[in-house]
Amino acid sequence: MRDRLERVGLAALRRIDPERAHGLALAALRAGLGPAGGPLASPRLATSLAGLALPNPLGLAAGFDKNATALPALLRIGFGFVEVGAATPKPQPGNPRPRLFRLAEDRAAINRFGFNNDGAAAIAARLAAPRPPGIVGLNLGANKASADRAADFAEVLAAVGGLVDFATVNVSSPNTERLRDLQGADALDALLAGVMAANAALARPVPVLLKIAPDLSDAELVELIAVALERGVAGIVATNTTLARDGLSSRHRGEAGGLSGAPLFARSTRVLARTYMLTEGRVPLVGVGGVASAAQAYAKIRAGASATQLYTGLVYAGLGLVREILTGLDALLAADGFASVAEAVGLDAEDWADGA
Repeated sequence: MRDRLERVGLAALRRIDPERAHGLALAALRAGLGPAGGPLASPRLATSLAGLALPNPLGLAAGFDKNATALPALLRIGFGFVEVGAATPKPQPGNPRPRLFRLAEDRAAINRFGFNNDGAAAIAARLAAPRPPGIVGLNLGANKASADRAADFAEVLAAVGGLVDFATVNVSSPNTERLRDLQGADALDALLAGVMAANAALARPVPVLLKIAPDLSDAELVELIAVALERGVAGIVATNTTLARDGLSSRHRGEAGGLSGAPLFARSTRVLARTYMLTEGRVPLVGVGGVASAAQAYAKIRAGASATQLYTGLVYAGLGLVREILTGLDALLAADGFASVAEAVGLDAEDWADGA
């Protein structure tokens, strides 16, 4: 009955403006209409990410619940971890609407939100409220009009870091002008120095991850990883959305912004695998981009990911996709004779890095 209701709800939401539909989906979750039961766990699915014990390796990517308004409901759906945000020091409206587009023919989406959010103080207040147990992370961002964007990341971490289990430095969103410039070696080094200092000052420092773009050249990726490792990041999230538009058929394919969903899968998985090869297992990786099935989650793991995240797949398949993926992933690991996720991590990295 619940599955039928979800199908009907998804069909109705696809008939209206995508940003409004997303707001209604969050409202439905707050009203208790989503799946429940808590994280789907098994000894085989249990894994570790930057010292955090996860009941399973499937997380919700940042952007779905930017303002942590539906966090209690999201923690009951089955995810192994949930990432909220991005949060900036001050509230900001983001870019003008329309700024979210469904590419149904491509099972994809393009967004150019521009870090619209309620600001660190409001998000911190929601994170401080009682919630079900579960691993929660915060995506850190910068205000568009900030005089020192690099300092914004440290400011948000200082304000909210005591309320989350990990934080992700997001310098890879394509929707804030010149934000991706912070992925350059010198700029990134200075930014991470400030973030790590803010983290060290917390009563309980948290693992700090770095989220990277899928559009980096090989040389840029090598340079970025060297800085990240030198500054002591606890993990790397590969990847954010892409500016590429290869092979799209939707009428919205020319919209500006970051592309997510099915067309991103191969590109992001290649970057993930190359990152795995370059880091040589020194930090865990989170594989993001185009995950919409158990087979795709498994491919991310075999390409080098200790954990995976999804977002756009939920737009087309609904929240029931979470348990579908995890049940299928458990079966795939068992079929290959693995007793844990960790045993499969990176087995196909070389093939993917060479362009699989």
